[in-house]
Amino acid sequence: MVVMKYGIIGAGAMGYRYGVMLQENAGVEVDFIDTWEPNVTKVREQGGVSVARDHENRRIVPINIYYPEEYAGHPDVWIVFKKQMQLADEIKRDSEAGIFHEDQYVFSAMNGMGHFEKIAEYFPASHIVCGTAMIATRLDGPANVDFMGAENSEQMHMARYNNEKPDEKVQGIFDDFTAAKLGPVIADEWKGMCMSKVVFNAVTNTLCTMFEMQMGQFIEYDGVRAMSEQLFNEAFDACERAGIHLIETRQQETDSVITVSKAYKYHYPSMYQDFSKGRPTEVDYINGYIAKIGREHDYVCRTHEFVVHEVHMAEMMRKYHQPQANVADPSKTEVEA
Repeated sequence: MVVMKYGIIGAGAMGYRYGVMLQENAGVEVDFIDTWEPNVTKVREQGGVSVARDHENRRIVPINIYYPEEYAGHPDVWIVFKKQMQLADEIKRDSEAGIFHEDQYVFSAMNGMGHFEKIAEYFPASHIVCGTAMIATRLDGPANVDFMGAENSEQMHMARYNNEKPDEKVQGIFDDFTAAKLGPVIADEWKGMCMSKVVFNAVTNTLCTMFEMQMGQFIEYDGVRAMSEQLFNEAFDACERAGIHLIETRQQETDSVITVSKAYKYHYPSMYQDFSKGRPTEVDYINGYIAKIGREHDYVCRTHEFVVHEVHMAEMMRKYHQPQANVADPSKTEVEA
């Protein structure tokens, strides 16, 4: 059995989720690397990160957190959770700080697409593990996180960037994720696995953001299934032309919009959380990425291209009015990282 140490790059909602669950449930050693000063300062002031699950049983979980330049540890595996727009600068800073080593592996389950190409500038393909996560987590402020969903409800997929079967180290990561109760499933091929999550987010994240609504409000509209099918059909058509085979069918993706939205009734998707806080959204890495694949293979995803413009227009409108607050249930504002 391989005993490994983990380093989390990006102590945000999902970084905390993975790191704390690995530390507490799998009993492995975890270090956190972050560059957001209020976050690092708060952790050090309160002696750890404040963690709740579904707004209950809040407690301080002691953790080790460092700026890249002060870190002298040597994890076996890095786990990367940064926003797409921040990743290139973050990973460059980490590399210049000298914290990457030839023997290390790296795992990431970020939203959107494009991050593995950036990671591959610093790690060989055989050391990169791609992931997706259907895990909702809320970051209320520096060092203050809320895990959404009942225990053992976490679901994720993972596959090697070179699409080979797990070696000893990848198997060790899978075993640790299983012990951490993150619900991992091994997939045979990374691109179809990741694109299955991207096309899902291209419906729920994007539409909920444009109309500033929770997923439960979203599926109250009778036309949601038809809207979902239109976006999914374009995405699947583009992927098929590119030779990308998703791990779910068109019907399964459409059905999942309804079932997941019901399960997370009060959930504002991650894109809306960025939007509501005045940050750039990741729409270019989600709907925009689907449209890019289409254009590269002589297929125009007209709806996705239009939706990208709509989200950017909504971002522009924030200078005229503030995004709305949670109007359905002020006590529950579930947020995916």
